[in-house]
Amino acid sequence: MTRWLTRDDLVAGSATGLLHLAPDASFAFPLRPELTELALRNAGVGERDRVVVALAEPAGGLWAATAAGVAEAAASVGPRGRMRLHRAIEALGATTLVATPTGAMDFLARLHLEFLLDPLDLGLRTIVLTGEIASRRTLGHLAAEFDARVSEVYSSPFSGGALAFRAGEDEPLTPLADGVLGFGALAKDSPVDEGLAELVVTHGEATVRTGHVTADGRLAHTVGDHVLVRGVWVSLPLMEKALSKIDGVSGWELAVSRQGTLDAAVLTVTFSRESLVENPMWRSRVRQALAALTPISIAVEVSPVVADSSTPGVATDHRGHHLGRDRALV
Repeated sequence: MTRWLTRDDLVAGSATGLLHLAPDASFAFPLRPELTELALRNAGVGERDRVVVALAEPAGGLWAATAAGVAEAAASVGPRGRMRLHRAIEALGATTLVATPTGAMDFLARLHLEFLLDPLDLGLRTIVLTGEIASRRTLGHLAAEFDARVSEVYSSPFSGGALAFRAGEDEPLTPLADGVLGFGALAKDSPVDEGLAELVVTHGEATVRTGHVTADGRLAHTVGDHVLVRGVWVSLPLMEKALSKIDGVSGWELAVSRQGTLDAAVLTVTFSRESLVENPMWRSRVRQALAALTPISIAVEVSPVVADSSTPGVATDHRGHHLGRDRALV
């Protein structure tokens, strides 16, 4: 009988080989670059192309190393710094950009508004998007602005390697190989053929839930105890555990939004004593707890209302991505 697991069941201490270790060290998973090469070729990358990868590590290094075997040259420059990305594209003479959907859109916005540059002057022929849930019409918008071929790759949240591909806005995600990706029901441990479905991957004799949910053949939502922010999964149980160790925290809300081109996360903390509301040391303790938990920037705010009794933490996704922590209730 196949075991159905979540990422919390992936024990880092039992994994072997070259591993992708989660930023919060909650799990480790073997890096598997084989299908990433196929995804790049499907995207149109060839031996005359020069590739810049603007993804967080270790996915950035994995994609760049794989691209170097397909293209003429490849380099990983990390996800941050749009001016740096612009310089890297020009210096390398890049024809291909691999980035997150919001990263590419933010880069485009800054080209127009800050750099006053024409995107066509960069000479990008191919853009590959991965690592996030793309807003609707993102692929078409980027294709028109850069006059480039834009495709989306679904990468494993555990290894960073490619698993599925779609060639354009109106195309569904298609697995790159048989048996590597499946669709599971949200409320029970069984495969499903239609409707909302959670993407699942095969890991040995087990089926592992990714937390990604598809709708109409496209990546549309997340579900479970982890929320995807700027391409990084934030563990709500670990956040709950970290904040529970800070004396005086009686409640909290993590709010995620995408008002512009990038995701923004704000943690609002409620204290149990009036003296802590304006205390900079306690605010700093919350910031330090978050910094130890995730590499992404989460703003900290303090509720002016004091609450004596403790309440469970809440995750509010204004993007409409996260369906909830309990799969059975979706």
